[in-house]
Amino acid sequence: MPARSSTLIAWCCIALVAAPAGAWARCVDDGAVEPLPAMALAPVQQRAEASRLNLQHLVDQAVRRSQAVGASKLLADAAADDLDETRAGALPQAGLSGSVAALGSSGQDLVSSHGTQGRAALTLSAPLFDGGRTAELTGWRKALADAARQGQINAQEEIGLQTVSLALERDRQRLQAQVYRQYAEQMACLVDALEQIVSVDKGRASELLQARKNLQQVDLTQAQTASTLRQVETRLRRFVGDALPEADTTPTALLDVPPLATLLAEAGRAGEIAQLDAQAVAQDSYARAVRAGHRPQVSWVLSGGRALGVGNSTSYSAGLNINIPLYSPADGASESAALRRAEAARAQRDEALDARRFRIADAHEQATAALDRARRVVEVLASSNQVRKATLQQWQQLGRRSLFDVMAAEGDHYGLRVAYVNAVVDAQQSSALLRSLGAGLQAWLQ
Repeated sequence: MPARSSTLIAWCCIALVAAPAGAWARCVDDGAVEPLPAMALAPVQQRAEASRLNLQHLVDQAVRRSQAVGASKLLADAAADDLDETRAGALPQAGLSGSVAALGSSGQDLVSSHGTQGRAALTLSAPLFDGGRTAELTGWRKALADAARQGQINAQEEIGLQTVSLALERDRQRLQAQVYRQYAEQMACLVDALEQIVSVDKGRASELLQARKNLQQVDLTQAQTASTLRQVETRLRRFVGDALPEADTTPTALLDVPPLATLLAEAGRAGEIAQLDAQAVAQDSYARAVRAGHRPQVSWVLSGGRALGVGNSTSYSAGLNINIPLYSPADGASESAALRRAEAARAQRDEALDARRFRIADAHEQATAALDRARRVVEVLASSNQVRKATLQQWQQLGRRSLFDVMAAEGDHYGLRVAYVNAVVDAQQSSALLRSLGAGLQAWLQ
């Protein structure tokens, strides 16, 4: 028995060290993760510029395809037409009217007449004084047109942010899938090595079962990640079309976080705030137009007419029309309502600006924390890589570590690599949101 035990131990040592040496060599994964680049380096700047151009192309494509942007553009064009209509109210107006009728007249001491008469009349008129009502209505329409244009910009900005966020999410899932694929390959190597060991040492069969179970779990996670990637790409196709561009292999365009003070200063120039500003100006102008409508109105009128047929005649007139409002119970209520709407618009603008600044501060903290988390994960990854290699080596050498230690070290390491991917993409998405809340993501991409 002792001799037999010695022989078995010898065969186990051969199985652990010599036989699977090639398999173990293939299982050595350096676990390299590209750290956050130093943005001052020229090559990285070039990569960031290429990544920015990729995002710009995606956003331009999404804006061109968007029905929401098209609808907002139509609304902006309609508001411009309303402005032209209001401006035309101060110009002279001309009208031509005509009629054809059968006429007849008779009576005591009157000459009876019967026949057909055609009439034509031309009228020219224009306002001379309206208390500034037309000018204020023009200002109202102009402000509404500005608000509609800002609405179009806001729609483009929203589409752009959603497109960039989905593109970054696509990168997240793609990179995670890559990590899980490498993890699965590592576990497959362990399974292959254990199969060679179990072929000479049946007592290690439980370890083989455990390694296979772990490989199945990794395969399941990899399949779930691939499914999530396909879902993200489906949502992205809604914006950019069926022909998706190649995934960005160096998504470094949004790895810098602008200073908080700069972003807070830019918040007042954001498209949403500009739209609310224009709406407040429009309500102010409309309130003044309502007040001007209570003042006297003066216009000139020139008209001439000609009747042919029965009772031929020619007529003309030229003069002024004056309308002086004396009393209307609704005047005070309409003016008060317009003034209250103007005050409400200004309050909405102030509330939106305040909320935007708090969102900027929150997103800035999230982006800064995500970048810091990514840097810290990179530091931990270096130690994790050394631990996993040492654990694997100690497990190979006469079982100084258990298989559970090996798999735990591998799981921790690849979990850190996934955490690194998440931290980087979280930082980029927060950075994109910051630019959208500030001067605008589209402006930065241009």
